[in-house]
Amino acid sequence: MTVYVNSGAPREAATPVEPSVPRPLRFAALGDSLTAGVGDRVDGGWRGWAVLLAEALTPADGDGDGTAALRGSAQDAPHGAGVVPPGRTDGVAAADRRDDRTAIPGRGPGSVAGIGHVSVPPGPPGPHSPGRSGPAVPAPAFHNFATSGALTRDVRAVQTPAALAFAPDIASVVVGVNDTLRRSFDIASIARALDEVCAALTARGTVLLTACLPDPGVMLGLPAPLARPLARRQRAVNTLVHTLSARYGAVHLHAADPAWVADRSLWSADRLHPGERGHRMIAAQFHAMLTARGLTLGPPPPREPQRPPPSRTEALLWLATAGAGWMVRRSTDLLPELLWLAGAEVRHLVRGTAARLDLRADLALTRALTALPPAAPLARMGE
Repeated sequence: MTVYVNSGAPREAATPVEPSVPRPLRFAALGDSLTAGVGDRVDGGWRGWAVLLAEALTPADGDGDGTAALRGSAQDAPHGAGVVPPGRTDGVAAADRRDDRTAIPGRGPGSVAGIGHVSVPPGPPGPHSPGRSGPAVPAPAFHNFATSGALTRDVRAVQTPAALAFAPDIASVVVGVNDTLRRSFDIASIARALDEVCAALTARGTVLLTACLPDPGVMLGLPAPLARPLARRQRAVNTLVHTLSARYGAVHLHAADPAWVADRSLWSADRLHPGERGHRMIAAQFHAMLTARGLTLGPPPPREPQRPPPSRTEALLWLATAGAGWMVRRSTDLLPELLWLAGAEVRHLVRGTAARLDLRADLALTRALTALPPAAPLARMGE
């Protein structure tokens, strides 16, 4: 029997497998810089919670050695690029051959640290491997489609079609903070786009992972008149995510808890992205919830960091380079509107009518949710 690694794979990417060999679990990650791994730096790039979770999906019975070879990236891998099954050496997809030019010392050819595709190499024979009775348990396959700066509309238009071609069993959709930091913020448009993403993935039986996220105004320590408009936007996005998570039976992580926000050890220098400890906590909590559903194969990822936190010099260097660039971009997009919103905030506070702003935001969210089409019956994984 010939099985194509995904619906968009060319014939030469097909992999003959025995009918008795189970299909490997596939995990796709969609979203923005949080899922792309920003804040969790390893040699050569970013890693992040999604990669840590993918490594923890590896069978614990010896069929995999628990180390993930990262191949390709969401930026340079073609949509529909083939998944390389564990142990395969022939017919490697073009994206994997291209990555041989960016190998990291000590990791072998074709492996890059950061956003990418994970194919966990096989280890010594386990109780279900070819050397023993019963079919081998294939190691999971992972592809990270998340890109830094992505908006919800980018996830719908670019990442979702690529993820559907990958045909994931589990897919994370964590997005929305960037939308709150744009002048074009519109909760109705965000609701339509995110609903379409969730509907498309669950229609084929994919299990969704979602998360609500902290208020960026609080994270950045902005003054109240500037922070309150952002807080309303993030509350609207989080309520939307809660609603869609319930609608589509998602595994949902509540990452907006005040204790999570207040724990400085979880955050990187920019205060918008988790550091290694924070990424590990997200991965471990998703792993626990997936385990409760019987969907994980390996032990949970360790929660303690394996690298020292960024030094004060490194933090200042980030603020002077990437941080400054981010501020320049937002100063031409968000800042003019945010200043106008802050002025309206002050005027309403002086008049004692600030509650009207909350009611206006609640009404916009209610209209956005009411306008969503009816949900189709959910498929189960494998259907």
